[in-house]
Amino acid sequence: MATSGGKVLDFEEYVRTRQEALLRSARRLVPDPVDAQDLLQTALVRTYGRWDGIADKSLADAYLRRVMINTRTEWWRARKLEEVPTEQLPDASVDDGTEQRADRALLMDILGVLAPKQRSVVVLRHWEQMSTEETAAALGMSTGTVKSTLHRALARLRQELADRDIDARMLERGETERDRCAA
Repeated sequence: MATSGGKVLDFEEYVRTRQEALLRSARRLVPDPVDAQDLLQTALVRTYGRWDGIADKSLADAYLRRVMINTRTEWWRARKLEEVPTEQLPDASVDDGTEQRADRALLMDILGVLAPKQRSVVVLRHWEQMSTEETAAALGMSTGTVKSTLHRALARLRQELADRDIDARMLERGETERDRCAA
């Protein structure tokens, strides 16, 4: 396995004997253990290409530490370039989940207008994402019955949503008219 005057064996032996100390040095440079291992591996790859150029092998630790520092600096600079300075900060929108909870509450309420068989079909097909065949098997009915029941149930849900939307608009108009009358 030795090539060009034992270069590979010398480098492998050096890495085997100094690996723990070099990894500790890498850990001091970066806080994440995985990043430290990556840093050490990158430094070792870069050093391997120049191993013959290191005349005094007793300085190999210092050379490798310098390579790790330079590599860490390159990584840091690359991360810094991803940030773009701006005159104004963008508006930070925080999704508090209120709309999702309201939609879920509305859905649960509207499902209550369906017959139990229709509700079961809708929940299995759309909530549990079962196929028509799986839904039919789970409920003990034919696929045709699942399809027709689902069709009628979805039509009923659409109608209920439309009715509630109309009721909400009527309430808004009623409040507006009351406000106008009071003024």
